[in-house]
Amino acid sequence: MHIRILTVDDHPLLREGVASMLNAEPDMQLVAEADSGAEAIKQFRAHIPDVTLMDLQMPGMNGVAAIKAIREEFEDARIIVLTTYTGDVQVLQALKAGAAGYLLKSALRTELLNAIRTVHTGHRHVSASIATEIAQHVGEVALSERELEVLRKVAAGNSNKQVAAQLGISEDTAKAHMKNILAKLNANDRTHAVTIAVRRGIIDI
Repeated sequence: MHIRILTVDDHPLLREGVASMLNAEPDMQLVAEADSGAEAIKQFRAHIPDVTLMDLQMPGMNGVAAIKAIREEFEDARIIVLTTYTGDVQVLQALKAGAAGYLLKSALRTELLNAIRTVHTGHRHVSASIATEIAQHVGEVALSERELEVLRKVAAGNSNKQVAAQLGISEDTAKAHMKNILAKLNANDRTHAVTIAVRRGIIDI
């Protein structure tokens, strides 16, 4: 019996690379490809693959939304995230959405086939570097919704005064939020806070 696989990625070259790897394996079969989250759902319904390889960043519906949608309809769906994103927040979002694996595209040649076989048997597979990144931030206090709003405004280049005006709060309150953000992210200054937040997947810019 073959492990039937669906690949979801908006880069044709990556899909071709994955296809050539899978076609060389006697126990694997690529049954469908998709280049967007919406197409992924459509192809999943049509083929009911054993394992799905899912990119996170795609035009329209992103990978996390597609994982949620597929898992709501097919609770036994086994999905491996295949991405360039190492941020612990992005990883946790994907795992909470129902992904059974998380793999970096840089580890494709060394880890992909093993990850597919592992997830197919009902186990999880998370790259070691990703697991380390998650472990580093365990127990940290997450940013509140208001702090996230402030940080997004700061990332867009606004001063505390501008942030305060846009959110309808006082400048002192905006400064207090910024102080909390720096403490929670262990950042030296505003720019450093934005850099950390983007790298970890807390905000998108």
